[in-house]
Amino acid sequence: MFTAFLIIIIFGTIVTFTLQKLNASYFNKNIPYELSDIYDNEAYIKSQKYEHENSKVSTFNTVLDTTATILLLIFSGFAVVDEFARSLSQSESVIGLLFFGILAGASGLLNLPFSIYDTFVIEQKFGFNKMSPKLFVSDLVKSLLLSAILGGALLWFVMWIFEKTQTDFWIYAWITVTVVMLLMTLFYSNIIVPLFNKQTPLPDGELRNKIEQFGQNVGFEIKNIYVIDGSKRSTKANAYFTGFGKKKRIVLYDTLIQDLDSEEILAVLAHEIGHYKKKHTLIGFLTGILQTGILLYIFSLFVGNKQIALALGTETVSFHVSAIGFGILYSPLSLVVGILMNYISQKNEYAADNFAVKHNLGAPLISGLKKMSKKHLSNLTPHPLYVRIYFSHPTLYQRIKAINNAS
Repeated sequence: MFTAFLIIIIFGTIVTFTLQKLNASYFNKNIPYELSDIYDNEAYIKSQKYEHENSKVSTFNTVLDTTATILLLIFSGFAVVDEFARSLSQSESVIGLLFFGILAGASGLLNLPFSIYDTFVIEQKFGFNKMSPKLFVSDLVKSLLLSAILGGALLWFVMWIFEKTQTDFWIYAWITVTVVMLLMTLFYSNIIVPLFNKQTPLPDGELRNKIEQFGQNVGFEIKNIYVIDGSKRSTKANAYFTGFGKKKRIVLYDTLIQDLDSEEILAVLAHEIGHYKKKHTLIGFLTGILQTGILLYIFSLFVGNKQIALALGTETVSFHVSAIGFGILYSPLSLVVGILMNYISQKNEYAADNFAVKHNLGAPLISGLKKMSKKHLSNLTPHPLYVRIYFSHPTLYQRIKAINNAS
């Protein structure tokens, strides 16, 4: 089992490196004619430098994470953490919580320099970062507290369920996680987002009138249209749709409103509404619930496995040690599942684009996507295999080609 863990970790890292190298080999590839109007020569060179810097940092981060994991395996680091947690409590669920808390804290400290470098060096250098050190620290503290309170509570409850029910724990855990997923979907924008950003209703005017009129025309009445102050952190633009039923909400980044005209914004939102009308949002939510149930069931078959505990350096069989071992063993299957989910997601993106096209918004959707790609210094020529494995969206070239064919 120990050998299997090492092989899986090393194999996964080799796959990651190979894909990163393949993708980097396409950075300087000729841009397709359909995208030739996005960058001038200076902006194109800048976008390539941005991709190269991000790729180097990502590679180094992968090396560090892999090295840390292998060292923990070789020197029984997981067992040391387990023993320390056991010295502080007699309750298995509390021990598990301490165990995961220590590992999460160590991982956070290990990756903090990369986050700082990404924000205040790379993003700053290329004109994206608007975040002050004070806001960075504030976000970090809030995120840690939320993870500790919400994530910690959920994790403790699942382990407590295991203590009480043993082999049937996965059923009750599945129900619990499903309820949490539903609550987060319904109330994320109302409860979590305000802790980090200010959301204000989109003022009356041309843009709001267009959005509401379009919604009525396609049978998608919505009044909850908000603008979020994303510009206090980054110049990058975005928009998203959240919730179900009366809780559904459209959120526009203020940077999106600044960068795109009203017709382009409407086209972007038509794409998001297309997801809702074609049931992609609901199906995705239900698929997530099903995946969680299957994953918990498979995990229940590994909980208490003595070989996993021994491979991680401890003779004490426990929920939390089993979870670490299962996470390693499941990672190859996770890659396969991820590829399948990305394939489905990419098909859904084409369908949502087509929804916008059918409502005569193909041209503004293309121009809007091009503007956002230029503003984000997007890589316009990613490697096809990299796209297939990692991208939840088709490339800009693929989307524009499909939009033009459907128009």
